[in-house]
Amino acid sequence: MTVPEITAEQVLQAFRTDAPRLFLGAAFVSVGLLAGAFAAVRRKFDPLLVYFCLFAVLYGLRLWLQSDLFRMSANGWAFYPRLTFGIDYVIPVPAVLFLNATGLLTSAGRWAGNLLIVVGTLLTIATFVAGPRHWFGLVNNVTVIVALTVLAVQFMRRAGGDRDFVVLRRGLLVFAGAALADNLIDLMSRSLRIEPYGFAVFLASLGYVAARRTLQRDQELGDIRKELEVARRIQLSILPAEFPASANFHVAARYVPMTSVAGDFYDFVVADNTCAGLLIADVSGHGVPAALIASMVKLAATAQRANAADPAGLLSGMNAALYGNTQSQFVTAAYVHLDAETRELRYSAAGHPPMLLLRGDKVTEVAENGLMLAAFDFAAYSNTAQRLEPGDRLLLYTDGIVEATSASGEFFGQEALAALLRRTSGVAPADVADRIIATVQKWAVSQDDDLTVLVCDFVGDAARPLN
Repeated sequence: MTVPEITAEQVLQAFRTDAPRLFLGAAFVSVGLLAGAFAAVRRKFDPLLVYFCLFAVLYGLRLWLQSDLFRMSANGWAFYPRLTFGIDYVIPVPAVLFLNATGLLTSAGRWAGNLLIVVGTLLTIATFVAGPRHWFGLVNNVTVIVALTVLAVQFMRRAGGDRDFVVLRRGLLVFAGAALADNLIDLMSRSLRIEPYGFAVFLASLGYVAARRTLQRDQELGDIRKELEVARRIQLSILPAEFPASANFHVAARYVPMTSVAGDFYDFVVADNTCAGLLIADVSGHGVPAALIASMVKLAATAQRANAADPAGLLSGMNAALYGNTQSQFVTAAYVHLDAETRELRYSAAGHPPMLLLRGDKVTEVAENGLMLAAFDFAAYSNTAQRLEPGDRLLLYTDGIVEATSASGEFFGQEALAALLRRTSGVAPADVADRIIATVQKWAVSQDDDLTVLVCDFVGDAARPLN
């Protein structure tokens, strides 16, 4: 079979005639591919984006394939008619799936949509297998007219909805009306095509809704950031200032939250020249909920100042105050009381990593753990006591320090922390705290938890010698 030669004048005339169709087709395909790319970037199945991508791309391809320019280019290609009519029949499938994903369809709308899906799928398969048939187009036109009539009536009857719904409904009605008109015209063997312009109106309504919601989300995100900044300042305000100057105790604290607000907490329950009471706590979870519970920990600890010299009693009182009030979140904590006059250290903990004691060049763990706070009303705690010696260095920390993970998945670990503490002998507590934080941050591939350390040196210059 000889393919007739196409002249330049014919191509130019076809391009002039098809320019709007080709432009709209390119625009629809571009919008669809953009939606598909956004769905791929999110790395999770988003039915709205995926079905809209298929709908827009297929619609744009149909406009191209049905243009005179493409028809001339495909002259002689036997599969071209099957592809053209097959796409025409299958387009309603992603369109219905998209509308169903929006939640706009009622039971009648879903019935009409399912009818379109079944008929469109069968006609597409039949066209690819047997080739185009005139009665295929008649069946498709009648089905589309019935389904679009049901959908249009549903959208017009549905009242209420917010501003976005009203805009989207109007866009859908324009598109449905244009598609309905084109299918009626097909039955009368006319050639006027207004459906692509109705689809353009529908896309414009989607773009308006998307733009408005994006601006609204940006504004909401800005408000949330402002609120988080206020929350961060409030949380920092509940943490104590520097430990007061003391002849016996030199204390440094460092607190690095993972997010704007965090669940780590520390406090100086006692801070004077003869005694120091150091509390550190870690609320499960992160963010605002953990920060709110950390505020409750502050109140619970403040209410137990009378038990400052009894770590076990202080933790028991805190547990009684927190139990049943933390929405199933729990708190680990450790508290140490240091007495310069008696040169005694008393320590107790609630599910918290052990305290480290550096004496000379040896690091030992101090552990006396009970159950975590706020989890059990029957939790009991006990004290461990040790003698304090001048030059002792104590390290309290949260589990974000030892559980920091390297790129190879290895924890920083207790041994590395002890070795780091051993190497800091003779370094000021503030520098020690900074070095620990910097070393952990360098080790970790990312900060996945809050980081808090308390370093305390017992100087003992003002301590009264024991008889």
